[in-house]
Amino acid sequence: MDGGVTVITNPTVSVRLTSTLNSFEVNRRFNRGMTIAEFKSKLELVTGTPASCMDLQLFSVSDKFLQKLDDNEALLGSYAVDDDCRIHVIDRSGAQTGEFTDLSKVEKYEMAEDAYDKRTDSARSFLKKKKVGRFNEEESSRREAEQAKREEEEKTASAAIAVGSRCQVHVAGQPTKIGTVMFVGTAEFKPGYWVGVKYDEPLGKNDGSVSGKRYFECQAKYGAFVKPTAVTVGDFPEEDYGLDEM
Repeated sequence: MDGGVTVITNPTVSVRLTSTLNSFEVNRRFNRGMTIAEFKSKLELVTGTPASCMDLQLFSVSDKFLQKLDDNEALLGSYAVDDDCRIHVIDRSGAQTGEFTDLSKVEKYEMAEDAYDKRTDSARSFLKKKKVGRFNEEESSRREAEQAKREEEEKTASAAIAVGSRCQVHVAGQPTKIGTVMFVGTAEFKPGYWVGVKYDEPLGKNDGSVSGKRYFECQAKYGAFVKPTAVTVGDFPEEDYGLDEM
């Protein structure tokens, strides 16, 4: 023995990484034997900042600034890099200012409708050739006819429903509900004819208003709007649920 002291250090170190490009922190383990230039290349994959456009700052475990890692030829282990210290990556590429992400600065290309219609390589041209969606005249005509038939049925059904009538509501997949008709007609929230019902029990979805517009008055969860074809008018007395019994 020559009396000297040999210090054995862990060949790798776990550091916390932060960046000017984001607000979150990640933990990674690196080899102390790599150069700062090699270290920057590794950080490029983590932060998205080009190695040639980054400055590195070293902070202690308690986040106290220690020094800059500015010698690309020096080894990472030659700096005071300990487990759980923090290395902050400063991006000098301009990305942090939104230079590459602000789409408002990008000049937009616009094409006239008639010019787009003449193109043979567009999505619209493909849909026309395949007669898909609105370009399928036969299918569109069939749907329009079905829609017109439904609207006529709803109009006829709504004409037979009077405000104040007692009714049953039959909606597919739901239990039959009993209530009072409070509104009949068209509404702003959706096209077509609608019937507003105040249920005898809190089985509804609203208080007679939708999107800030009131159609009738009732307690919250007692009101609902259904299609006229789901409503049967008749002598449906209100059930006694024993709410007044002691």
